[in-house]
Amino acid sequence: RVTIPARGEVTQVLALVGKGITFDTGGYSMKPPAGMYGMKNDMGGAAAVLGAMRALADLRAHIPEGTEVRAYVAAAENMVGPDAMRPGDIYRAANGLHVEVTNTDAEGRLVLADTLTVACQEGATELVDLATLTGVKISALGNDIAALFSSDPALTDRLKAASLAAGELVWELPLHQPYLKAFQKGTLADLKNSDMQPAGGSIKAALFLQQFVTRSWAHLDIAGNAAREENATGWGVGTLVEYVLAR
Repeated sequence: RVTIPARGEVTQVLALVGKGITFDTGGYSMKPPAGMYGMKNDMGGAAAVLGAMRALADLRAHIPEGTEVRAYVAAAENMVGPDAMRPGDIYRAANGLHVEVTNTDAEGRLVLADTLTVACQEGATELVDLATLTGVKISALGNDIAALFSSDPALTDRLKAASLAAGELVWELPLHQPYLKAFQKGTLADLKNSDMQPAGGSIKAALFLQQFVTRSWAHLDIAGNAAREENATGWGVGTLVEYVLAR
């Protein structure tokens, strides 16, 4: 965790959470070679959060008084090994829910879930996470537009305004609660991490994350946005900076 302390008495704590999978092989649900190449970019969300914090540190005098900003990096590698999770394993998440791992290549949501839980437990009043989370987001919106999910309409409006000011495009997708049932049936756990069906996959992944937050929260799926031809774009830094400064 990295923190920019508030000027004056703390009245709000903004948590910026980034998926930081430094390399993603898919684990035992291994990706094909073409899908694995470039997976060093699976930490694009965490990189954007750290980039925003660096910019905000330079702009600290412009952060609204009473606002504390925290960055959380959900860092891991997804590799095959003797201690790696296997399909069918069940574990207890940080908030006490039990999760069955049906697909080890749906690992980002697992580290994000625990990180979001910790951020809430440590007093965050509002959370925004960024993650290169789902390939089907690229199918839906391409590489220029990020998918926005939010539990709070006011937060949604602020993020849309911030993205517009930063010149970064977002499109809101719904948190359609009935889709969560696909992660709840056919398991001894509270949730599966995947139903192995691509249809609605970005929405279902966001719904999974929502089970681990207890505050106002938004999720930006930046799969495809974070890199162009293996070059990092820094997508999300501008939106996060504008969001914090306008908060």
